[in-house]
Amino acid sequence: MRLSLLTAWPWSKTHPASKHFRRWVGWLLVISDAILINVAFAIAYWIRYDRQWFRAVDPAFNTSYRAYLPFVVVLTILLLIAFHLEGVYSLRRGATWFDEVYAIINGTTTGIIIMVVVTFFYRPLFYSRLIFLYAAVLIPTVLAASRALRSIIISRLRRRGIGVDRVLIVGAGETGRAVLRNLVAQPEYGYHVLGFLDDNPEKGQRDIGPFKALGAIDNLSRILRQNLVDEVIVALPWEYHERITQVITEASRVGVRVRVVPDLLQLSLNRLHVDQVAGIPLLSVREMTITGWNRVFKRFMDITIAGVGLILLSPLLLCIALAIRLDSPGPVLFRQTRVGRKGKLFTIYKFRSMVANAEQMRPQLDPLNEADGPLFKIKGDPRRTRVGRFLRRTSLDELPQLYNVLRGEMSLVGPRPALPEEVAQYQEWHRKRLEVSPGITGLWQVSGRSNLSFDEMVLLDIYYVENWSPFLDLRILLKTIPLVLLGEGAY
Repeated sequence: MRLSLLTAWPWSKTHPASKHFRRWVGWLLVISDAILINVAFAIAYWIRYDRQWFRAVDPAFNTSYRAYLPFVVVLTILLLIAFHLEGVYSLRRGATWFDEVYAIINGTTTGIIIMVVVTFFYRPLFYSRLIFLYAAVLIPTVLAASRALRSIIISRLRRRGIGVDRVLIVGAGETGRAVLRNLVAQPEYGYHVLGFLDDNPEKGQRDIGPFKALGAIDNLSRILRQNLVDEVIVALPWEYHERITQVITEASRVGVRVRVVPDLLQLSLNRLHVDQVAGIPLLSVREMTITGWNRVFKRFMDITIAGVGLILLSPLLLCIALAIRLDSPGPVLFRQTRVGRKGKLFTIYKFRSMVANAEQMRPQLDPLNEADGPLFKIKGDPRRTRVGRFLRRTSLDELPQLYNVLRGEMSLVGPRPALPEEVAQYQEWHRKRLEVSPGITGLWQVSGRSNLSFDEMVLLDIYYVENWSPFLDLRILLKTIPLVLLGEGAY
């Protein structure tokens, strides 16, 4: 499910702080575009007249940059208008970098063509057709780079709580959790979830990780009065239409924007596929993404990378094994039963990072557990050996899992492999993470690693299951590298 599937009520307003932040960013973007258009045109002039690439300039027509200034001013105004008409400054929240660049290219093409037509009729003596060709290439390139930089800056600001929209979710069922996991998996969208409401006592009074259960929907008015809320997302089944109407009325009365998730036939929206036949929209249920040829391709990549990795890393593996043997008594490898795809049990292999009798010591350490849910984590676990502390911090203890990948029990990227006793404590919605093979790394790892709550980890795992693509795997693998090198969140 993408956030664009949410339906907005047009009469509602956003909180002033968030609205002013977006307005400030919008004006700053327009000003920076105007400056960068001039910079790109200056570079085009330098290439054409100073460097004279591809074609020499006739000395009789060698023109100073000052003669082009009126054209640059007109071109800047034309391009800003064209960008506005292309929706560059009003792209929906969550639009990709490619969406913005595509709109910029369209606007630049329109503006350049208009300038070429104008200069064709005006026919100035200093006119150079090549300079506009260079500008047509340089302007989108420079603006595309600025968009990439802007995305990085805004993403970091939003991760620090600057410019975020404070969101309240009404409905904690499957649809509400689908919204929640999309917001957790894509923090760059800039949403901070305050909590959720639901009339079902089991859902409305049970927190989902750090996301607070705020009780029944009747509490909405009080919560809106006591908290700064920018947006209410309604994720209730359609049979609760009276409740939906009540939420819309109460939220709009205090000027809070309302968006409703269309729960068509109570199908998970991220599995809906929209097609057309003779202009008639048809809805069908899309299969899980890691099936068929997608699964074959993912398995091929797992075998290739794991096989090459084991060969190239074999000297390092031998050195680690020797260090473990010299550091403490016990086996080099740690074996443990984990739950794989479809609940199938398998034996996971890791380098031993704890004393040999660590499992027998576990009951004594239960009071020190720092994780929530069925997980067990201790930051300063006393069972770790000297070598084990280094292996855990660098995640080198997980390298033997490449063997599990070759055997088909695990994947390079996937949900965290769970223990059988953890799975026994799962709620029903948790079990969806078992639909694919567990991974050495995953979206849960690059989004916070050990710092995440159990429910957040599950939300990210389910988002991965529903939105898998080769590019998502590649992005997770690339983001894992610096995390491993820095040892961030690992213990």
